[in-house]
Amino acid sequence: MNDESHSFTDFYALLQVSPTCDAKMLEKAYRYFAQMYHPDHTQTADVDKFQEIIEAYRVLRDPDSRAEYDREYRTHHKDAVFEEVEEGDLRIDERTASEDASAHEKILQFLYKRRREKPRDPGVIGFYIQELIDCSDDTFDFHAWYLKSKGLIRATEHGTFEITIEGVDHVIAMSREAERGRFISDQSWDDRTMTPGEPAPDQ
Repeated sequence: MNDESHSFTDFYALLQVSPTCDAKMLEKAYRYFAQMYHPDHTQTADVDKFQEIIEAYRVLRDPDSRAEYDREYRTHHKDAVFEEVEEGDLRIDERTASEDASAHEKILQFLYKRRREKPRDPGVIGFYIQELIDCSDDTFDFHAWYLKSKGLIRATEHGTFEITIEGVDHVIAMSREAERGRFISDQSWDDRTMTPGEPAPDQ
């Protein structure tokens, strides 16, 4: 445990977890970073970081030492909020996921249109995209992260966003799927509106 003669180390920031995280999340974070910084992991080995991760986990995994650490943590983080996370807070309703999917499609269609209309200047400033889907900064960061991770958009050196080839293929595929859906729906509607025994128009 750190004392007043040593500089304070933010173990939660080190493990990249919330001060309210449970034991399972704490262990997952520890295993992830311990493996990353382990001396045997040649690409990301960092002996000092590895030792810090071990110390952080040693302190936080024990309820008594964690409680003592949290008291010290509060003195260094006056605005820190220690609140219990209810299980319901971890759930996402289906509408949220559906709205996210709609936002992703809207962003891709917007950037697709921009690419077709201005092939020499396809980039769009993030602010305009955010305004288009009318969301908070954090929500926009989530959408941008997702679409970039999927390889559907990319950030340019000018700080704008533009659609990728994969993104164009995705929009085209979705458009074809929507067109097929409309065709099947129209066919079904025509079948329902025909009088029983009435021959089809092409008969």
